[in-house]
Amino acid sequence: MATTNGDTPAVVAAITTDVASFGPNVHISKHPVLSHKISVLRSSSTSPGEFRRALREITFHLGYEATSTLTTKPVALNVPLGHDHIDSTGNKIAERIAIVPILRSGLGMTESMLELLPNAGVHHIGMYRQNLMPVQYYNRLPKKCESDVAYVLDPVMATGNTIMSVVKMLKKWGVPKIHVLSVIASRDGLMKLAEEQPDICITVGTIDEKLDEHGQVLPGLGDAGDRLFGTDAIDDEEALLHPSKRRKFSIDE
Repeated sequence: MATTNGDTPAVVAAITTDVASFGPNVHISKHPVLSHKISVLRSSSTSPGEFRRALREITFHLGYEATSTLTTKPVALNVPLGHDHIDSTGNKIAERIAIVPILRSGLGMTESMLELLPNAGVHHIGMYRQNLMPVQYYNRLPKKCESDVAYVLDPVMATGNTIMSVVKMLKKWGVPKIHVLSVIASRDGLMKLAEEQPDICITVGTIDEKLDEHGQVLPGLGDAGDRLFGTDAIDDEEALLHPSKRRKFSIDE
């Protein structure tokens, strides 16, 4: 008998066991709509605009799941009733929140997180890889940490080295709780991060099994930054021409 999302009980059991192997602080989404949108994100035919939209939608879903551990405190409010207002009590998020996108691809996840958490601060950290190791080139963390929890945003977790470096940076900064959000994580990278940083929380959309010799996730989704901002097309002088009007290049060219 199939389950409501199409998986058989055996598949669901295997997924549950697989998630448990990463430890209690790792959440891997099993939502079928998210799986569909990740496929859109992967596809080579997805344009930069469609890629940005899909990443925003996926991040909103992952962010909704990741923020379920936040707490609330009571707050007084008024509710309209006809021409009058009645007193009531509501709730507001208790924690002071920092959103930490890893440049540049993490920028594509920031807007959705701000929709969920409009009062959060945003602190950018720029990293690039050199010989599979992370190199920091930008850091906008305030000198004094006044946040209770930091959400680290990076669409792809490959070797885990970049996110690991940012997590260590945030711990040194002094934030008590750290939660990492990635759309796709390699099995090795996720396991490494979970084992070496067991006190942080991690939410991912799906797991890819392989890394190539260059530390790229397979199948992955390509270079998230290039696809997000369409940088591959910057040098195309004929980008605005109809295909029938473009020059035809030979293989030699």
